[in-house]
Amino acid sequence: MRYLSVKRLLPRSLYGRAALILLVPIITIQIVVSFAFIQRLYEDVTVQMTQNMVPQIALLAEAAGQSAGELEMRSGRLGVETRYPGTQVETRIRVYDLSGHAIFATLQGNLDMLTGVDLVETRKAVRIGALVNGEVLEMVFPRSRVSARNPHQLIVLMLATGALMTLIAYLFLRNQLRPIKRLANAAEAFGKGEVVSYQPSGANEVRSAGGAFLHMRSRIERQTQQRTLMLSGVSHDLRTPLTRLKLGLSMQPDTKDNQALISDVTEMEGLITAFLNFARSDATQELEPCDLRALVQEVAENATRAGQNLTLGQMPKGPVQMNLRPLAIKRALENLAGNATRYGTHAVLSLEVLEKSVRITVEDDGPGIPETHREEALKPFARLDASRNQNKGSGVGLGLSIAADIMRVHGGSLRLGDSADLGGLSVELVLPR
Repeated sequence: MRYLSVKRLLPRSLYGRAALILLVPIITIQIVVSFAFIQRLYEDVTVQMTQNMVPQIALLAEAAGQSAGELEMRSGRLGVETRYPGTQVETRIRVYDLSGHAIFATLQGNLDMLTGVDLVETRKAVRIGALVNGEVLEMVFPRSRVSARNPHQLIVLMLATGALMTLIAYLFLRNQLRPIKRLANAAEAFGKGEVVSYQPSGANEVRSAGGAFLHMRSRIERQTQQRTLMLSGVSHDLRTPLTRLKLGLSMQPDTKDNQALISDVTEMEGLITAFLNFARSDATQELEPCDLRALVQEVAENATRAGQNLTLGQMPKGPVQMNLRPLAIKRALENLAGNATRYGTHAVLSLEVLEKSVRITVEDDGPGIPETHREEALKPFARLDASRNQNKGSGVGLGLSIAADIMRVHGGSLRLGDSADLGGLSVELVLPR
């Protein structure tokens, strides 16, 4: 569970993760070096310098106990300002003054006579008090004698160098990830049926992946064209003998057997039409701006004129402008509307605009499709007549497959479910905005 919670905090993009891999070691090294410098180098040097000052303070305290002249002479030689008797010195150290705490601890541990250390009154000087013969000996000397000068220079230099290296690495990383992003955009566009210009670039591994993508795209395009040409050719070649057969049957006497044969020929023509629709369902028709709301309304009006019991449900108030293949979307909706009115008595077509997508829903009051058979229902030529209404006729098993194919071309999806309002099948078409 902890692993999953930490995983959610990680960046999702490759750029974010690469930047994290780059920054974590740099920041970690800077923190480790900073602590090592402050604790082991800076504090140790401060302690050593303060210990060197302890004998001088002891000499001044000894001179104060002898005479004023001796104190003045030793103060001059040691470079320490003294006043005896002086005022009481209070211990004052800033919280963030790390070397100041080391100075106080060292003086306190080595001088029993110490009464206070003031490092606040003057930033560049140390003011201490020592008890000599019941009086306070006040001493002031430069702080540079007990702590290193400019200790922050190493940290500043380290931070500046780290920031510069991070900027250089950021620019290099952006140039390295740009070809990957271009490859991802080309693959995403091809998934939506668009063929954008792409030339492999970048590192050898990225170039290899880009070349493999171009070869894959070419093979898929060739296979699509071959399938379209094959089905179109077969369907076209079958139409001619079917037309002759239908013409010959129409000239025969109107008998029961003759009517059955004409019905079979008509059904074969419907199969050929379905094959043609399936063959061009993923054809590379150019995208164009269109109003999806007007397109849905047109499908509903055409269904009503054709005698289908289909009504509009939830609809947005204004236009829904999107880049689509309008003929393909219209063909998918017509197939779904035909299925809904064939297997049910009433169907509802609705359109809903979501934050990042649009959802078209076709619901009916028919028997629906069991959940265990829904995946099979999306396969080409699948006919689940056992779970549908036989009295309403039967299709050729391509309606849902064509609609799902068209959704994939647009980068969307088709989902089957149960209608909460009508009790039959609910088909949802989701298109990204």
